[in-house]
Amino acid sequence: MLMTEPAIDLKEHPILVTLQDSISGNGFLARITMSGRTLMREEDGKWWMYGVRPAGIAASGANIEEAFLRFRNSYKEILFDIAQESATFEDFATEVKRFFNEGDADNEDEQSWENALTVVRSGACNPPTAFANLPRRSPNTTPSFIKIERVDAEAKDLRLMPSDNVSDMYAYSAPKAA
Repeated sequence: MLMTEPAIDLKEHPILVTLQDSISGNGFLARITMSGRTLMREEDGKWWMYGVRPAGIAASGANIEEAFLRFRNSYKEILFDIAQESATFEDFATEVKRFFNEGDADNEDEQSWENALTVVRSGACNPPTAFANLPRRSPNTTPSFIKIERVDAEAKDLRLMPSDNVSDMYAYSAPKAA
């Protein structure tokens, strides 16, 4: 009789994220494209998404979609804050790059991500049912990066301000009052 190894119950799941935002700053409009890494884990009945690159962001939700949405909104709010505090596009780009590349103090999150990826690649674990519809991508073909582009170079008469930024939100569409 052939014995098989039991599947590993992986607690932290390596997730790749790609986000793109347009951010207004003091006299500039920037497009930021980020391909990053996060760890997703279920804790106390909630799903948590922890930033690895960029680090310093954590968000939870009742399900993985809600955790991702909250993570995404937290990331965008950080970009808004950086735009608010930056006098120039160059200052903004420098600070966004610093934020993206800054890891946790002991690099523990990056190591946890790599360890989780190793387990996933070994086939020794089964992904949670909640991940069934997520596309599969390889970090080899989706490396981490941050790209910051100034996109207002031709807009000479356009006045751009950090207050032009709008956060994502959901709204219920109720019928008109009678």
